[in-house]
Amino acid sequence: MRIGFALLLAAAAAIGALAWSFQPRPIVVTTTAAELRLVTPNPPADMRLGVIHTGSVRARALFAWRGGGWERREFGMDVVIVEHPQGVLLFDAGFGREARQHVERRPALLRVLSDFRVDPAGAVADQLAGASLPLTKLAGVVLTHAHADHVSGLADLPGVPVWLSEEERAFIDHGGSATRVARELGALNYRTFRYDSGPYWGFARSHDVFGDGTVVLVPAGGHTPGSTIAFIHTPDGKSHALIGDLAWQREGVELPAERPWLSRWWADEDAAGVRAALSHLHLLHKAAPELIIVPAHDRRVMATLPPATRTHALGILAP
Repeated sequence: MRIGFALLLAAAAAIGALAWSFQPRPIVVTTTAAELRLVTPNPPADMRLGVIHTGSVRARALFAWRGGGWERREFGMDVVIVEHPQGVLLFDAGFGREARQHVERRPALLRVLSDFRVDPAGAVADQLAGASLPLTKLAGVVLTHAHADHVSGLADLPGVPVWLSEEERAFIDHGGSATRVARELGALNYRTFRYDSGPYWGFARSHDVFGDGTVVLVPAGGHTPGSTIAFIHTPDGKSHALIGDLAWQREGVELPAERPWLSRWWADEDAAGVRAALSHLHLLHKAAPELIIVPAHDRRVMATLPPATRTHALGILAP
């Protein structure tokens, strides 16, 4: 009887702790606005930014941040495309042609709790082909990180350079089930970059992709060891921060709030690193009103970006 009662108490405590982890609890912001040192470049006039939708997953908001409700949200699987005089870049690769098989690699619980959909327009490679943009015109794909829903489309982009941090390249080889799909894609054209420049918008290190300050990468390990944030500045005076999966929805930055324990356990390699990055991004959100924080899976935010079309002479972005 005593053993049974003890097990019952332990089970009740575990359920209570799990339920508590879904309750609202904003992150305590630990940095200050004085550390940000915002610098905005002068982008070339013919630089463009747009978005390609490759699919979505519908799931409850409560899994995205502590305090999220029961309503269903559309978690987009989107690719940001940047046209620059020095080259065309994709940021992440979205769902590929074999996305259904890749989704099956996810944990069973995650498959049960979410509704997977492929975009009718097809994978990013199909949409680029429809826009008459040959793969040879791509300077590369920059990965915010190497989880399956960000690398799936790489299978359809043979030969295209895949740019990622040195830490994330190592994570692909040693990340276990988290990077299984990336390993199964085989020998891709990986190129690693180093954060070879100084502080940028409060981050200690940076990498200037084109050398003109318009696309700058900074390290933001936590969700994965080599996660990357991409700052992109466009001629219309807007600045974008592609934050990958540091937050799944914008509330994670605006409040700021981390994911509940169940989501952190499945998704994050270093929860403390995620909290630190969200704290920093929250300050940026308040200090730089022109900055658009873009979580990779918040379709509400992605839908505000210009859609990629086949009408622009440089490539596929509408003027």
